[in-house]
Amino acid sequence: MRGSFQLARIFGINIDIHASFFLLLFLFYFFLGLKGLVLVIGVFFFVTIHELSHSLVALHFGIKVKRITLLPIGGVASMSSVPKKPYQEFLISIAGPLSNLIVVVVFYYPLLAILGRTVLFEPLLAILGKADLGQNFNVFAHIYWLNLLLAVFNLIPAFPMDGGRILRSILSLKMNYREATKIAVRFGHIFALLFGYLGLVYGHIFILIIGIFIFTAASSEGMQVEIQESLKDYTVEDILSDNFVSLSADTPLSKVLEIMFHSHQEDFPVLHDGLLKGIVTRREVIQGIHFKTKETHVSEVMRSDVPHVNVKTRLNIVQNLFSKFATNALPVEKEGKIVGIVTIDDINRVYMVTHEVA
Repeated sequence: MRGSFQLARIFGINIDIHASFFLLLFLFYFFLGLKGLVLVIGVFFFVTIHELSHSLVALHFGIKVKRITLLPIGGVASMSSVPKKPYQEFLISIAGPLSNLIVVVVFYYPLLAILGRTVLFEPLLAILGKADLGQNFNVFAHIYWLNLLLAVFNLIPAFPMDGGRILRSILSLKMNYREATKIAVRFGHIFALLFGYLGLVYGHIFILIIGIFIFTAASSEGMQVEIQESLKDYTVEDILSDNFVSLSADTPLSKVLEIMFHSHQEDFPVLHDGLLKGIVTRREVIQGIHFKTKETHVSEVMRSDVPHVNVKTRLNIVQNLFSKFATNALPVEKEGKIVGIVTIDDINRVYMVTHEVA
């Protein structure tokens, strides 16, 4: 994610922190001083444990996890794919909240002995609205109960929380994945509207922001699954154009620009003696002309880290590759020969047509 940098690497997973996180640290330090810093760092330590728990179970099922990114609103684990079976999604999803509940169980008696019942339970009673926070603000008691809050909040049966994925995994045992997702998304919208209502009525801007986030994330999740399910019935061969232009590595960008104007093709495989050397998209061409010159050769701006796909590759897999390699186009191969190129515009066109037909 842009604006993030690596904080640590655990079990082969990068732990990244977003730059906006430091704004959160500043705000808590401004209002609560050193205790505020300790509170944020402590809570996000357990957020990291929460996301690591998801990630380790995912790794167990062969799902690669590139990184965990810490944001002011929580943590996000970037997984290479979704679980293939309902029980896998169930176990991956429930692992996070369970880690927080284990913390609550393990640390209960030690903290009770160290802090005493009054100090330990003061934050919980304040959260429930049954007490006001006293002058003795104990940051460790707050971190402890916020673990319980993290577990309970994430178990709400609605996207994008873990509870929504747990709900989908259970529903998927009785219905297809698309319908199960629609129901979980619907629950997400209901809870989002509830949070929004409470935020407006009681004047809690943070609750209102949470409601907006839940609604947006649930809608995005639903859309992604809808697109994936629509595309999985089609292969690259179904949409591949017979006419395409390839480039050689020594083609100047001025020539590429000319081809783009006349052919309406904006992404090109780069070949040498029929073998794929790379790909150059509209983005690389524009950046190359802007930062270099029009006479710069394609070899200086092309990407060689992008894979090719077979004509029999399903379009939902192609879409995942677009995201994985941050590209808008992929070369297409048939029987060892590059026969065309598939773009994100092709994918979007298929979804729009199939969606209108449905």
